[in-house]
Amino acid sequence: MPKPHLPRIRLKRAYEAPAPDDGLRLLVERLWPRGLRRDAAHIDHWSKDLAPSSELRRWYGHVPERWPEFRTRYLAELDAAEPEAIREFIGLCRAQPVTFVFAARDTTRNSAVVLRDYVLARLDTQ
Repeated sequence: MPKPHLPRIRLKRAYEAPAPDDGLRLLVERLWPRGLRRDAAHIDHWSKDLAPSSELRRWYGHVPERWPEFRTRYLAELDAAEPEAIREFIGLCRAQPVTFVFAARDTTRNSAVVLRDYVLARLDTQ
């Protein structure tokens, strides 16, 4: 049986200009991106409670060799997160196209990538 159409989740650095096709812009960082004015960011919702814990973020430090373990630990944090917060967040992602806005320089190994994969896996099963 073919899978139902999954909503589009785009990833974008906070320092990139917003675009009309971004859809709902969700900041998925615990801290506001350094040097970014709030009015210039065009953020519709700040999901800081679903971002990696400060301890995990500091431990990872964007050291590439720590990526697999960071991913595992962050997924465990998401699994332990408040279920209602997860449901609401997934609901936002299901309702329309969204862009997860993140601050990291590394566009392939960051928490937004993990969160996108987590959400898509749950959208597919719920």
